[in-house]
Amino acid sequence: MPKPTFYNLNEEKRETLIEAAKEEFSRVSLYDASISNILKKACIPRGSFYQYFEDKEDAFFYLLNEHAKDQHEHFLQCLKTQDGDLFKAMADLFQTALEQSQEEGQNNYLRNVLLNKNYKIEKEVTKYIRKESNDSRFTQVSQLVDLEGLNIKSSEQLFHIFEIVIAITFHNLVQCIANDYTQEEAMDKYQKEIRMIQTGL
Repeated sequence: MPKPTFYNLNEEKRETLIEAAKEEFSRVSLYDASISNILKKACIPRGSFYQYFEDKEDAFFYLLNEHAKDQHEHFLQCLKTQDGDLFKAMADLFQTALEQSQEEGQNNYLRNVLLNKNYKIEKEVTKYIRKESNDSRFTQVSQLVDLEGLNIKSSEQLFHIFEIVIAITFHNLVQCIANDYTQEEAMDKYQKEIRMIQTGL
């Protein structure tokens, strides 16, 4: 995570640096990204970058963590809108992620994240609804889920449902983006697989 000096920056300079990093990670993957390009866009010397972040991976995972926080808040709102229906809320989240990944510009960041996904990236994105998260975000989410429509008896079983649905969601996002599915094709495929889980294999 960023060093304390990053948080001491005034808001304008911090936003400039964040936008420069996001633009670079939108252009290419983490592994191909260039710190020099971030420095040029943010108009800061190389030494300053290392006062704020350990390396480009540190900057990348800071952005990813911020994105995960936003997605968590969005998912909570989806659960409320869908009256606790886990499957409908997750479908809403999937559609939003799909739309963002297909937009031009800096939302290519999400596309690059998904197409270059590894375990560390997936863990960062989903940590806010995982049972073992330090700040108990799983509890926050689980309290909004309508358990009446689910054939489960414990929070542990709910956790495993989350694990399965998250895996299906990530798999579909990557597949649909990699194969340039239309939103209609992507949603149709995703909802078919979710319905199979929802109704019981």
